[in-house]
Amino acid sequence: MEMLKKDTSMVDFMRITIVGCGAIGSRLAKAADEMEDVKRIYLVDVRKDIADSLANELKKAIVVDSVEDELYHCDLVIEASSQAAARDVAPRVVSRGVDMMIMSVGSLVDDDYRNMLFKTAKEHESKIFIPTGALCGVDGLRSASIDEIDSVVLTTTKGPKSLSGVQYLIDQGIDVDAIKEKTVIFSGTAREAVKIFPKNINVAATVSLLGIGFDKTRVEIVLDPEATNNSHELNVSGAFGKFVSHTYNMPEPENPKTSYLAVLSAISALKRICRNEWFGI
Repeated sequence: MEMLKKDTSMVDFMRITIVGCGAIGSRLAKAADEMEDVKRIYLVDVRKDIADSLANELKKAIVVDSVEDELYHCDLVIEASSQAAARDVAPRVVSRGVDMMIMSVGSLVDDDYRNMLFKTAKEHESKIFIPTGALCGVDGLRSASIDEIDSVVLTTTKGPKSLSGVQYLIDQGIDVDAIKEKTVIFSGTAREAVKIFPKNINVAATVSLLGIGFDKTRVEIVLDPEATNNSHELNVSGAFGKFVSHTYNMPEPENPKTSYLAVLSAISALKRICRNEWFGI
């Protein structure tokens, strides 16, 4: 039997599901609550008390137990939780013909999984949206990738708070609070970086997907004990020429592992999706 997909072409409002009610999810929900184009917000979190608390602050939100609970009534699901959550939720969403926004872009590092997800989305006429995140310059990289790109190097500098609790650093015996000068704590491929730093370097995944892939994109992570913000320097060279983009981000106040620009990027992306406006594509 042919699966029926609802026609949203004439709908002037949206119903969205947000998976994850942490720093990014809660800010996104609060912004969506003020958007005229958003009619209903469904909240999902493994910590139901956190979701309930957030819903109590909003006018349009209700808490559901699972992303599937309201999927047939939903126009867009936004993952704002973790790589593991994204890998679990995304296939279930797109296979039901619902659009998906993925914040944990590192979840797409596995080639077989990513190809399966994109194929499933195409088969069911679902769209996958990936915000630009905490990095400027990705528009230039996207355009440059139409022709030959010689190299893409991403250098990320973070303070100790942004890198605390990373298991890789603990295993290496690196005490981030004991480092007193700028120190390179990782140098390798984007594929390695995304797997080792799943909560810290989603921008590397975005850059890889837009450019020359996870294995050719080089990433360097620098710990700076004096850093008051997270910075990303993107160096790209190819047939188009060369460019350098340097972004200095303020940390998200409630989660220093996340750049505030990443949150703003998600809100901006939601506004564009709701309004069907695509300036700068």
